[in-house]
Amino acid sequence: MPTYEYECEACGHLFSVLQKMTDDPLETCPVCGGKVQRLVSGGAGFIFKGSGFYTTDYRSENYKKRAKEESSSSASTDSKSESKSETKKESSKESSSASSEE
Repeated sequence: MPTYEYECEACGHLFSVLQKMTDDPLETCPVCGGKVQRLVSGGAGFIFKGSGFYTTDYRSENYKKRAKEESSSSASTDSKSESKSETKKESSKESSSASSEE
């Protein structure tokens, strides 16, 4: 529920009230009974300080462990595939040079 601020036109009393958005605005001051006016407020001010707030900041330890394992296994798979492709290139060079010598 939002908090609405009111000001009494007669006595200048400022007060805040928690109300539903569908509730009618208040009309009388709780101090003097005079007419009140609902003020325009700035709303809730969120201030985020620090390095940031991300969904990954508060991951479970189990999730972090699995992610680390997956990244290390994919890195080793990548290095293996690179070495295999280099071996294939070398063998194809050897076979092409052998066929050209014949």
